[in-house]
Amino acid sequence: MFNIRVYGILINDKKQVLLSDEYIQGKYYTKFPGGGLELGEGTRTCLEREFREELQLPVRVGDHIYTTDFYQQSAFNPAHQIISIYYFVKALAPITVPLHIKAFDFDPIQISNNKNIPECFRFIDWHLLNENELSLPIDKHVTHILKNHA
Repeated sequence: MFNIRVYGILINDKKQVLLSDEYIQGKYYTKFPGGGLELGEGTRTCLEREFREELQLPVRVGDHIYTTDFYQQSAFNPAHQIISIYYFVKALAPITVPLHIKAFDFDPIQISNNKNIPECFRFIDWHLLNENELSLPIDKHVTHILKNHA
C-alpha cells in the first residue's frame, strides 16, 4: 500500500526554515510541516489544509521541489511504502501559534492529552539546517537537495 505525504518548505524573511517537532509512538521526530494526502484531495490542497490545521496559517503553495524517487518503507507501518512530495510555501499571514526555540519543547497539556500527537514548531537558521537536523530519510534527502542547490 502507498502512503502519500505532502510537505512544505517555509523560509521566512530572516532566512529561517520552519520545522515541526513531534512525538509519535514513543519516538521523537523532527520533520518539515505537512501530512497525509486524503482521498479526493490534490497535493497542493492537502498542503494548504495541513498548514491550516497544524498552524492555523494560510499559505500559498509554490514551486515543486521533489517527489520521492526511491523506495522508502514507512517507519510506522512496514506494509506501507512512503511517497513524499515537497513544495515551497509562502505564509499569507503572520504565524500565530507559539513558536519554540528548542526542539521538542512541548506544552505539558500536549503530553498529557493522549488523543493528539504532541507537536511544536520552530524556525532554524538556514546556515544551521543540515541533514542531521531531520529525522526521516526523505526529509534528509530534501535537505541535501536544498542545501546543495541553493
